[in-house]
Amino acid sequence: MKIKILLSLIALFQYTEISAQTVSNENVNATATVTTASTAGTDSLQCREQLSLYREYYKIKLYNYAKPHWRWVFVNCPEATQNIYIDGVKIISTSIDETKDSLLRDKLIDTLLMVYDQRIKYFGKEGYVLGRKSIDAVSYRPAKAEQAYAWFAKSVELQGNKSDGAVLVYYLNTAVQLASIGKIDKSEIFTVYDKVVSIADFNINEAQADEKNLTNWVNVKTNIENIIEPLATCKDLVAIYGKKFSETPSDTALLKNITSILDRRKCTEEGDLFYRATKNLHKLEPSAQSAYLMGRLSIQNNDLGNAAEYMIQASELFTDNADKIKALYALAGIYTNTRNYTQARNAANKIIQLNPGEGKAYIMIGDLYAMSASLCEIDDLGGKTVFWAAVDKYIKAKSVDNSVELQANEKISQYSRYYPPSSDLFFRDMQEGSTYTVGCWINETTIIRASK
Repeated sequence: MKIKILLSLIALFQYTEISAQTVSNENVNATATVTTASTAGTDSLQCREQLSLYREYYKIKLYNYAKPHWRWVFVNCPEATQNIYIDGVKIISTSIDETKDSLLRDKLIDTLLMVYDQRIKYFGKEGYVLGRKSIDAVSYRPAKAEQAYAWFAKSVELQGNKSDGAVLVYYLNTAVQLASIGKIDKSEIFTVYDKVVSIADFNINEAQADEKNLTNWVNVKTNIENIIEPLATCKDLVAIYGKKFSETPSDTALLKNITSILDRRKCTEEGDLFYRATKNLHKLEPSAQSAYLMGRLSIQNNDLGNAAEYMIQASELFTDNADKIKALYALAGIYTNTRNYTQARNAANKIIQLNPGEGKAYIMIGDLYAMSASLCEIDDLGGKTVFWAAVDKYIKAKSVDNSVELQANEKISQYSRYYPPSSDLFFRDMQEGSTYTVGCWINETTIIRASK
């Protein structure tokens, strides 16, 4: 009783402070804006008094004392402050955890879910709040996980990359539980997995400069992978999606799921499902990614002619320079393997146009020149002039990109040993330091150098 009297007095003298309350643990500005009598259905002074009473009890963790005052505010002043709903979750969940009466517990769970619904009604943030509601729903009522699963799906749809990490983990875990009792098809687990791990990857990439946030998202992804790992053997995935592919081989949504999940789980070489699905997807809905995947698969099948065509498509369709460069490196590699050195150099030069600081592209061109010695023996020195041009590219590589300096220096040391001796230059009236145009397919001007 003394506590109640004391807190009542505090409420009368300090009720105006409530409008400044905020909640930091949700990173929301939960400023308490007390409603007027016309909107609350009661006197605003009474709302403030009841708000103050419940908040004082709440701050000292006397949740049972806070509950009747909180409930009055919840019913009579629903728009007063977002704190009502944030605090209400703690107040009601504590009562749920403490009660042993199953009927009362069930009613309290209803109240808890109502708190979330009313928060959405008056303060919005539907995607975020549904995520929190879903976690409590599946935690307190696992037998009714189907409803929570639907809420998880809507939350993630609304929040996208802003989804909370805990929501992603619970969402996937709920999918696994429902599949285990036959409530959803097992393939749906992997559809959910693809969504949540993509969001985790996005946030890991965004958090590179924030160590704490990065650690949090790495842990989220680890939890996601731990859930899926026992279920996602390549054999199982191919069996599940092979049947679906046979039934609807032109379903683009299914094809995107198959290619994404098999690629992510490194199951692209398990049978030919990945190849067939990717091929169909590229026919039905050609994109940069499907072209790139078809190029990779064609390389694996040693179909280098088609691989080059797909990589050209990918390099043209990609809009991000990093993706374009990825496709162009693959294209240059294809041309190198088919000894089409001119086209390989063209691809490398396109990389340099996109990123002048791409040292690896210069090294690639240097390697192409060095490989050409036996093809360019008609020059004045039996093909040795190609090494001057090659070393020029290695020098250029390390001048624009420090990360390749060690590799460039090793190649400079390796190929400079093949320079012609001074005597060969003398008998051909060639002066060290003079310019020289390397012919053959290279056609570049370089500097004459002798071996040391």
